[in-house]
Amino acid sequence: AIILVHWLLTVWGCMNYMFPASYAWGNFSVLAVGIWAIVQRDSLDAIMMFLTGLLLTVLTDIIHISVFYPSNKYLIDVQRFSAGMAIFSLLLKPVSCYLAYRMYQERGGE
Repeated sequence: AIILVHWLLTVWGCMNYMFPASYAWGNFSVLAVGIWAIVQRDSLDAIMMFLTGLLLTVLTDIIHISVFYPSNKYLIDVQRFSAGMAIFSLLLKPVSCYLAYRMYQERGGE
């Protein structure tokens, strides 16, 4: 469910070309590692890389949103929706990090 929700929010965040390609590349590559973590249920490395990637994308998403957010008040609806979904994805990532950490502990991580 974590992967599906973040995938959908990332797709919606990339609908408008307001953010650079690095936003999409960073988020989709972390989601690919998340799929790897789902497939290999006994791997501590996969879930740890997914958790680390989520934490790094929190930082890069903050930078992308703060630098590339349009400065004028007259945003078109697509830009407003795209930015809103990117912000919602950013706000949801700490919850996803907590759930990934719980999965790490369930797999035997310290």
